[in-house]
Amino acid sequence: MDNIRYIESTNSLFILDQTLLPNEEKEILLQTAEEMYDAIKMLKVRGAPAIGICAAYCLYVLSREIKATDSISFYAELEKAADYLNSSRPTAVNLSWALKRMVAIAKANASLSVDGIRDILLLEAKAIHNEDIEMCRSISEFGLTLVKDGDGILTHCNAGPLATSRYGTALGPILLG
Repeated sequence: MDNIRYIESTNSLFILDQTLLPNEEKEILLQTAEEMYDAIKMLKVRGAPAIGICAAYCLYVLSREIKATDSISFYAELEKAADYLNSSRPTAVNLSWALKRMVAIAKANASLSVDGIRDILLLEAKAIHNEDIEMCRSISEFGLTLVKDGDGILTHCNAGPLATSRYGTALGPILLG
C-alpha cells in the first residue's frame, strides 16, 4: 500500500494513517483543509519527505475548492491555504519547502487562467512525488553498492517507504537487494 495516493479522476487524496500502525493498516481520505491539517499535525503522515509530498497534493486538492475566477484572487486564497497547512507543523522543513514551491509555481504562472494554474499545480505535486521516488531510488542503489555479504544495517529512525515514497532511504538497499 502506498503511504500517499492521489486519484486524479476523483480528486481524492488518501494517506496511510501511520498512527494506527503496526496494529492496523487503514487508508484515510483527506478532503478538507481541517482533515489535512490534522493529518500533518497528528502525525498521521510521518517522515519529512512524505509530509512534503502530502502537502503538495493537499494544496492542489484545496486549489480545486477555491471559487476565485481571476488569478490574483486565486493566488491570494492559495497562499492562505498554504499558510494554514504550514501552521500545522511550522518546524517541518519539507512541509514549508513543498508549500512554498507550490505557491511559487502558481505565482510564476499567474498569466494563465485559474484552471491553467490548477493544471500546473497538479504537475508540480506529481513532480515533487516523482523526484522523491527517484532520489530515494538513487540513494538505495548507491547504498546497495556499499553493503557486502554479512553486513548489517542499523537505522534509528523511520527511513523506509513510509517516511518517503516507494524505496525509503536507509532501508532502500534492503528493499532493492
